[in-house]
Amino acid sequence: MMKSLKKLVIASILLLLPALSGAAEPAVGLEPKPLAVPQGGSEAQPVPPVASAAGKKAPGPGKAEQTIRIGYADLVRIGNESNQGKTMHAKLAGKSDKYKAQISAKQKQLEKQKSSLEAKLATLSPQQRADKAKEFEKKIEEYQKFVQKAEKEMQSLQEELTRKLYQQIEQAAGDYGKASGFTAICVKKDLLYLGGGVEVEDVTEALMKLVNEKAH
Repeated sequence: MMKSLKKLVIASILLLLPALSGAAEPAVGLEPKPLAVPQGGSEAQPVPPVASAAGKKAPGPGKAEQTIRIGYADLVRIGNESNQGKTMHAKLAGKSDKYKAQISAKQKQLEKQKSSLEAKLATLSPQQRADKAKEFEKKIEEYQKFVQKAEKEMQSLQEELTRKLYQQIEQAAGDYGKASGFTAICVKKDLLYLGGGVEVEDVTEALMKLVNEKAH
């Protein structure tokens, strides 16, 4: 959808170039983006429980070495499947659709004005043609500024909604970790290696449940 919108804007500017030389192509990016994991990077595979260095099971509670429990969560999945995540994506999609409709209407208006101006060119003096060209150039610049403003507002809205969702996930992780005896709960991708005496567990479902409950 983002590519089709950008092609729409580029096509409109190329269509209007006879009246405006050197006009810069506006940057467009109105499509909602996937939830960005605040600590960056692509999703890795779940980390399996790690045995002790000797190949034996990690000693349980009460033995010389106490087992450490670490949980990991898939933030992208929570962002896409939780009630808050779905609400966030719906808000972004609604805002995006609204801007795309406005941009399309402005583009059609410019194309209509361009056709009307071209029909009158033969009857205009050189000075009148120059004045009309400047007037039309100003309208194109206003169109470009509107597209850029829409892009910035979409980016700002997504950052705000993503930040709020991440704070809810972080709170849920703290509450669940303390109640369930975890030493730490990490983002799924961050676990690359664990030594002996460590148990790991996927807590994505548990955190998603808590996030949904806190929304009510």
